[in-house]
Amino acid sequence: MLRASKLTILDGIYLWPGALDTRAQQNLVGEIFGKIEQAPFYKPAMPGSGREFSVEETNFGSLGWVSDRHGYRYEPVHPVTKEPWPAIPRMLLDLWYKTARYAAPPECCLVNLYRGPAKMGLHQDKDEAALGAPVLSVSLGDDAVFRIGGARRTDATRSLRLDSGDILTFGGPARLAYHGIDRVVAGTSCLIPNGGRVSLTLRRVNL
Repeated sequence: MLRASKLTILDGIYLWPGALDTRAQQNLVGEIFGKIEQAPFYKPAMPGSGREFSVEETNFGSLGWVSDRHGYRYEPVHPVTKEPWPAIPRMLLDLWYKTARYAAPPECCLVNLYRGPAKMGLHQDKDEAALGAPVLSVSLGDDAVFRIGGARRTDATRSLRLDSGDILTFGGPARLAYHGIDRVVAGTSCLIPNGGRVSLTLRRVNL
């Protein structure tokens, strides 16, 4: 499945550019949007203020990452439908073992949908007990400007343009690196129904 060589971006940060060919991307998008019927996209809210995110989200797996006025956490059910999350697609599990190379499977696949001006500010993925497991991200659809830095918000950052089919992992010394999406380059892909970008972020939550 992987048709690209691994590039080292920084210590602990690796990129497989163009890892998924067009057919693999189309198959994955078809499976994702089939599962969305069971777990529809919704807009999370910021803790405290209740301000809505600009991105829409859903999850696959035994646990889903959610955010609302009460904080960030993992839950076994969709916050709107109250139903369990759909299973993580087999293709993503295969990619986890081939790229992340972590023995235990991911428990969460966070699905972010970016349309229009949606973006994601710099943040850390630190709500997991299993910080020894890397984070794996798959990009589908429109290109995005991804920014990643160090373990402190004030650390210098580096920007990467992520294209559809790219795979990125960060772990080890970069596991708590601040990262985010500065912008999505609209119209660079017609892969996603009605346009936009989908990112799939796989995480191991429990030790």
